[in-house]
Amino acid sequence: MNVIENLFTGLGAMIYDFLIWLTLPDWLAAVILLFLKWLLIILVVIVDVIILIWLERKISGYIQQRLGPNRLGPGGCFQTIADTLKLMGKEDIIPRTADKVLFVIAPAMFIIVAVMLYAVVPMGKDMMIVDFDLSMLFFISVASLGTLALFMGGWGSDNKWSLMGAMRAVAQMISYEVPLAFSLLGVVMITGSLQFSEIVAAQENIWFVFLQPIAFVTYFIAATAELNRGPFDMPEAEQELTAGPYTEYTGMRWALFFLAEYTNLVAVCLMCSAVFFGGWHGPAFLPSWAWMFIKAYFFILVFFWIKWTLPRIRMDKLMEFSWKFLVPVSLGNVLLTGVGLMLFR
Repeated sequence: MNVIENLFTGLGAMIYDFLIWLTLPDWLAAVILLFLKWLLIILVVIVDVIILIWLERKISGYIQQRLGPNRLGPGGCFQTIADTLKLMGKEDIIPRTADKVLFVIAPAMFIIVAVMLYAVVPMGKDMMIVDFDLSMLFFISVASLGTLALFMGGWGSDNKWSLMGAMRAVAQMISYEVPLAFSLLGVVMITGSLQFSEIVAAQENIWFVFLQPIAFVTYFIAATAELNRGPFDMPEAEQELTAGPYTEYTGMRWALFFLAEYTNLVAVCLMCSAVFFGGWHGPAFLPSWAWMFIKAYFFILVFFWIKWTLPRIRMDKLMEFSWKFLVPVSLGNVLLTGVGLMLFR
């Protein structure tokens, strides 16, 4: 079991030792190893997204009493690969009146921001690309940059439906970032740290979901809105806005937005398992990285289930729910946590 547990960390150590054996300077060996880690993360994300698209189609098909993908490969598992090849062959169209710089930069920025989240998200014990004191703050700050990319896409398209969708996305994401950040404050107060590794280590005896149930529910609802997942997918409400900020995008530019949404979904679920559900802690018959992904995939399935079960919420009710309910509840949880800590001490 130790061999499986240390499979990736041991491989990284072997590569580093090999680079040192080649008489490379320590700093250069560390930079090369960091670059290889990023390549591995990107590969894992791409493979994971292919699996998730197929999985969501099968789950939505089951919920809606239809088959879903069932032609290409066993159970239709090659359908996503065929769709990728189709998107790569589609014509790249830029509207004549669009702001070409913003139009081109927006999808690239959205996927870059999504991948940057994995710099601090733990994949398992000692399996972070960078582990530093403010890793949770880094995660929240970088995730908020996705708002900018969506607005750039809507504004640069020079389409009123795209602009309305982008404005909805900005309003929604900023509104739900507030209770999401407050929901994490209780955990930070208990551990006294913003570092993911210390937060997970503090859950060796009890998971924080039992100490912070209100915070977890608030986080999950706010994360659903942050990800633009149903029933909070108002920025791309087809019945009103066609596809919101993505309306004018075709081919691989549209696919980059789609890829970034699933990339963000996995990152948010990994963070949820790390902060509230013990992270890599679990029975010893599975390695730590396996427990991280099992917990993350459980939340991904819940996200799929909610999206294909509940109807969309009206936009004004969506905003009202954040500012009039979630924000006060999350602030109340912070107050209760502070009182509890004072009494416990």
